[in-house]
Amino acid sequence: MLSTEPPLKIRKWTVKEYHKLGEMGFFHPEERVELLSGNIITISAKGTANTSATRLTANVLRDILGNQVDVYYKSPIALDDNSEPEPDIAAVRIDPFDYATHHPTPSEVYLIIEVADSSLTFDREIKAKIYARSGIADYWVLNVNERQLHVFREPAVDGYQSEVILGENRNISPLQFPAVNIAIQAMLPPIISN
Repeated sequence: MLSTEPPLKIRKWTVKEYHKLGEMGFFHPEERVELLSGNIITISAKGTANTSATRLTANVLRDILGNQVDVYYKSPIALDDNSEPEPDIAAVRIDPFDYATHHPTPSEVYLIIEVADSSLTFDREIKAKIYARSGIADYWVLNVNERQLHVFREPAVDGYQSEVILGENRNISPLQFPAVNIAIQAMLPPIISN
């Protein structure tokens, strides 16, 4: 028997509409959301290991890259008309007006890092495709549970063509700063034995 019901239509949001919803107070002040491919996604609460790794990683980037970049911490990136994620960390080009007129765009982003504990699959599959489609050349997912760094490079419309997984005892250099050497262990919280 054929269904006579019309197919479901999903309403996608634009960045402009998303901002308007925020201005109207649609979201609770404590609610953290981001816009991904026209979908409004609630950001889950972060555990202590995630929070620690995010802080450590931001500090490492600030220390090593100094005044070559601005290190954004849980701040919006304007990918396109339907995506405005808030990555855990983004190293962006320095803007003389401190991005007072716009959020950083893909051409102004050197590196995006998501720190994952419970969000590993989402960060590796959903967010990776969105960042790749937008042309983000260097995307890292710091897996705090397995103490590994997933490095995504070679973006294409259907996703990244390269994913390399590095253990905590390895080092990494951002694509735009090949002379910089970052110890992955420095981005991870220390192991505390009970």
